[in-house]
Amino acid sequence: MLKGKLPKRYNTIIMPFILSLLMTSVVSAISIVRAQGLTAPALAMWPSAWLLSWAIAFPVLLLVLPVVKRLTAVIVEA
Repeated sequence: MLKGKLPKRYNTIIMPFILSLLMTSVVSAISIVRAQGLTAPALAMWPSAWLLSWAIAFPVLLLVLPVVKRLTAVIVEA
């Protein structure tokens, strides 16, 4: 366990931050390998493709997460 944990109010930033890191890494890797094959140039291109996709996905997640939470509350029993 981490000793110096962040206060609970940071959950609204940290959760989408981690989620966006994981999801964009997987999706960008799949997209590049599918488009170019598992080659050295494709693997070399992946970090920049991932960074671009993460730079877009993280702010989008911050914006849409409140809407998604409300929609989920409508669909799922509390």
